[in-house]
Amino acid sequence: MQDTNRIKIFTWHIHGSYLFYLSQGDYDIYIPVNETKSEGYVGRGETFPFGSNVIEVPAAQVRELDFDIILFQTDENYLRDQFEVLSEAQRSLPKIYLEHDPPWDHPTDARHPVTDPSVTLVHVTHFNSLMWHSPGLQTLVIEHGVTSSKHLYKGSLERGIVVINNLPARGRLLGFDIFEELSKTIPLDLVGMGAAAYGIGEVLHPQLPEFISNYRFFFNPIRYTSLGLAVCEAMMQGMPIIGLATTEMSVTIKNGYSGFVRTDIEMLKRDMELLLENPELAKNMGNNARKTAEERFGIERFTREWRTLFEKVRAKKLIEKTNHI
Repeated sequence: MQDTNRIKIFTWHIHGSYLFYLSQGDYDIYIPVNETKSEGYVGRGETFPFGSNVIEVPAAQVRELDFDIILFQTDENYLRDQFEVLSEAQRSLPKIYLEHDPPWDHPTDARHPVTDPSVTLVHVTHFNSLMWHSPGLQTLVIEHGVTSSKHLYKGSLERGIVVINNLPARGRLLGFDIFEELSKTIPLDLVGMGAAAYGIGEVLHPQLPEFISNYRFFFNPIRYTSLGLAVCEAMMQGMPIIGLATTEMSVTIKNGYSGFVRTDIEMLKRDMELLLENPELAKNMGNNARKTAEERFGIERFTREWRTLFEKVRAKKLIEKTNHI
């Protein structure tokens, strides 16, 4: 028998790993699919082991269904897609905008594209919330959540691992130049789409934990972006983390405890050499990284905060509807 009180969310498939972790909660998520599998319309895909609560819907049939909440994840979703796939009634439903990134146009003065005060704006890091200019909006932070992994850190391979899709094409923003420079003297491998010429190439998300578990440390060369889920996942495995002391990384990794974050690349090089030469130190730091991840990025806390928000915005809409009757 179908649970009529179960929360029904409509969103687009934007970040597969985030959608997978979001789907661990006790609610249903509907995602559109079209014939061309264009951005946001790829459906469930074949990479992630989604459960039955992630429901694929042909884009042309979306407006025929009943939802409780619309969850936007990109400007395109908010400014264009909703008018193409949602009915007028669906567009009047409670709305949440999940902002995955920091501002790109200007680090402090860029105004968020959402200006409607009825839309709840959710940031994935406190750094992002700090930097976006979004006056008049209901804003909160729900930090990342990741599941525990059975593939815990081994660290037997005297190499570092970088996990970033299309790093060569994304350039300085994601630290491709830093990766190239450090690779001249430090053994580093690159995993991700579009990286076969510089590293190993793509390893699918379900196989990634086992693959990287043998590396001595996880390196995140990104200058300016959100806190990557790959970092949280590596921490949950018990890997020591090395990265730049920028964005949310500066308050996620504690120097000498769970890894090293710095703005001095020469010091990062020495940190890498230290971990390569001291596997026990690397293991201890990895254990501390896992403790941090369990305390901060647990999947139960993550899904609980999302469900609480879903229930709150749904209840507010029901109250408003009742008051107008």
